[in-house]
Amino acid sequence: MPKPVQSQQETQVSPKPELEKRSRRRFTTEYKLQIIARADACEYGELGELLRSEGLYSSQLQQWRRELAGGGESALAKTHPGPRSALSPDQRRIQQLEKDISRLQRRLEITQDCVDLQKKALSMLDRADSGKVE
Repeated sequence: MPKPVQSQQETQVSPKPELEKRSRRRFTTEYKLQIIARADACEYGELGELLRSEGLYSSQLQQWRRELAGGGESALAKTHPGPRSALSPDQRRIQQLEKDISRLQRRLEITQDCVDLQKKALSMLDRADSGKVE
């Protein structure tokens, strides 16, 4: 016998916003410069505390220092994650077109071979028919 509806507990789960998937953090140029300056001012053993309090990794700090040394403040402003593509859009398009050309040339060769085979078969049939008549 089923339980009465009133005695059943609420079973629907509501999501907690703090447990939802986090998005990628984005740091402003000013924040990066501030952290680099604070890290440079740290005494021995204080850098780890600074990084923990800010929720950063030492590799992030190293990368920011390299970017600052390599390209100045403008290099710190980049926001695109991951490596840049080695090919320009035009080069990628050319590469795709060359791939299409080679694929179509292969199909053309197969088609021409099929036509040649049909011609040979027709020629053999014509010879066989002409041999019977004589």
